[in-house]
Amino acid sequence: MTITYDDFAKLEIQVAKIISTERIPGKTKIIKGTIDLGGETRSLIIGGAQFFTPEELVGKTVIAITNLEPKTVGGVESNAMLLAADSNEKPFWLTVDESVPLGTKIK
Repeated sequence: MTITYDDFAKLEIQVAKIISTERIPGKTKIIKGTIDLGGETRSLIIGGAQFFTPEELVGKTVIAITNLEPKTVGGVESNAMLLAADSNEKPFWLTVDESVPLGTKIK
């Protein structure tokens, strides 16, 4: 399936930093996280909890899609999605150098 450039241009993709994480009671594959988009924070669900502890994710400078419709998973409203490479169902979050300001748009 292909999409048009106009479809891609609708995505708001930004640099973010994971500033906090916590386990969700009863969930083993997802955790609750908070990202900083350069002055604005968002809560979201982060997959891969079976591979990483919540503490390992804090401080990562990641890439997030920030204009997705909110979705509630495990009782937590997710207001963004982190982009990741997937290898054998293990996520590896896309990152950029920490010198890129938070909130910078990806084009």
